[in-house]
Amino acid sequence: MGEERILDSIASPADLKPLEPEQLVRLAAEIREELIRTVSVTGGHLAPNLGIVELTLGLHRALDCPSDKIVWDVGHQSYVHKLLTGRRERFDTLRTYGGVCGFPKRTESPYDVHDAGHASNSISVALGLAAARDAVGGTEHVVAVIGDGALTGGMAFEALNHAGHLGTRLIIVLNDNEMSIASNVGALSSYLARVRLDPRYRRLRDDVESALAKTRLGAAMVAAGEAAKESVKQLLVPGMLFEELGITYIGPVDGHDVGQVQNAVTWAKSNDGPVIIHAVTRKGKGYSHAEDRPDTFHGISPFSVESGKVNGGSADALSYTETFGRALVAEAADDERIVAITAAMPAGTGLSYFAETYPDRFFDVGIAEQHAVALAAGLAHGGQVPVVAIYSTFMQRAYDQVIEDVALQNLHVVFALDRAGLVGEDGPTHHGVFDMTFLRAVPNLMIMAPADEAECVHMLHTALAADGPVAIRYPRGAGEGRPLPETPVVLEAGKAEIRRDAPGRDVALLAIGRMVGAAERAAELLGTEGVDASVVNMRWLKPIDLEVVAWAAEHRLVVVVEENTALGGLGAAVLESLSDLGAFSSVLRLAIPDCFVTHGATSRLLAEVGLTPEGIRGAVMGRLLDLEDGVSSRKDVAHEQTSSRRRAR
Repeated sequence: MGEERILDSIASPADLKPLEPEQLVRLAAEIREELIRTVSVTGGHLAPNLGIVELTLGLHRALDCPSDKIVWDVGHQSYVHKLLTGRRERFDTLRTYGGVCGFPKRTESPYDVHDAGHASNSISVALGLAAARDAVGGTEHVVAVIGDGALTGGMAFEALNHAGHLGTRLIIVLNDNEMSIASNVGALSSYLARVRLDPRYRRLRDDVESALAKTRLGAAMVAAGEAAKESVKQLLVPGMLFEELGITYIGPVDGHDVGQVQNAVTWAKSNDGPVIIHAVTRKGKGYSHAEDRPDTFHGISPFSVESGKVNGGSADALSYTETFGRALVAEAADDERIVAITAAMPAGTGLSYFAETYPDRFFDVGIAEQHAVALAAGLAHGGQVPVVAIYSTFMQRAYDQVIEDVALQNLHVVFALDRAGLVGEDGPTHHGVFDMTFLRAVPNLMIMAPADEAECVHMLHTALAADGPVAIRYPRGAGEGRPLPETPVVLEAGKAEIRRDAPGRDVALLAIGRMVGAAERAAELLGTEGVDASVVNMRWLKPIDLEVVAWAAEHRLVVVVEENTALGGLGAAVLESLSDLGAFSSVLRLAIPDCFVTHGATSRLLAEVGLTPEGIRGAVMGRLLDLEDGVSSRKDVAHEQTSSRRRAR
């Protein structure tokens, strides 16, 4: 039998504290093995977690969680934290339906302080927790763990500014996986970190300065010394930006040295104000494939541990992302005004092709969606045609800029919203199910959703030919396997496509996006039940095709199918249109319910919310039965309500 794993003996962070240094090294190796083994099966964020193993161990050895609080920025790097906080035995269920979430989840564990999924908010949340602690006289320590990439988000600097102003006890751990920082500052920074961590140095400095300040000559010496010291620090200390904000800086420290991290956090706990610990790590550490390709292994599908290659994959259908990326490059070849913008997601949004082909016309602004949209507004003012490619869930962060900077001025900006709809294993923080609702309310903005990848090409061409702002939303994953058009066409604004005109006029299925395919298959299933169903590819959410809505009202039942929240999307638009037309029809809305959908395989989630062909058929048949019994059912309900009131009296 092999030696028992130390990891198997860790039930809580308290079990870390008695471990010796050599045991911690062994534990770190075991954690990496567990991460690689599990993520190779479930998929997930591997490289970020491989890079934060020792940092997490050092944090938990220095803190007393869950009394002390750790707020993880984005949260995709919390796998190690989960392994150490009672979820090791269920870790093989990571990102599966009903299993361990890939992000912090308060309902999952008392060690998870804040549900996370978007970047740059950890310092704000942690500062709020610290302020709440101070208000009630608490003593716990609050820590925000944020990556260097998330610091590009303006919200992080807003929080840093406020933290320095409040001066309350708060620890910020900057997980910096840009290795150039370590080589640039080297031994000097290590020395400065050691000096600043040593309480004897701080006491000696304060005592000497206090004594000198009591004499006129000494005061002058202190002032001169301070000026000289500040000049040297400005030149040599990378943390002066934080110091000027009123935040004590420690670092850089080796984020792969448990002892260094533990000592830094222990010292920071003794400080009366905010402290930032600058920890340098390597993304993907301990697994050669992830170290060589950290971007690929940032978030990866199930893969072979030996080769590092993703398992399976469809070679038949292009993804919507790849379709968009290729189509944009082709469009840019014919129009030199087209520029592309992304917020730290060139590969994820399909813009890598564009960046390679037209590097001078490509902007990666980092995790700064607000800036991305406002930048696009300026580019549009200057005569360029900006295409802003951002995930649906992240576009929420730039809503004000969409309204104020783009739509208000009717600027020609194209928004490409990737990952619209349910995205699967990343769960509720990443499902793009609100964009149709929040964008539909914006004046001047037109909104489209393709039924397949070929239509995606036509819609991009249409958007680029428009005069004002246009949004195209499309899902994650493969398309329908349709060949891409060699010559895209401009689609008529607000014109839907009737794909199936059922002479029986039983049901009209009005669908948008990838729900069109589901509606077509549902119509076939309904046919086996003797129900004649028409199918419409709505194409446009705004402007909506009023003629088609009026035509649909001639059917016995109008069914709207959309992969968006039921509140305010296509279903609401159809109901509003029917009201404006003075048309009356029974309407069934099939959409994402008014709740946050959990994580799991997309196919499982679509079935859960009834947006599969079988789910659509079942819902339609149920409503048709209700309509058949409508008059008698209403009489029965009214009679029961009257009887209930009498009994109550």
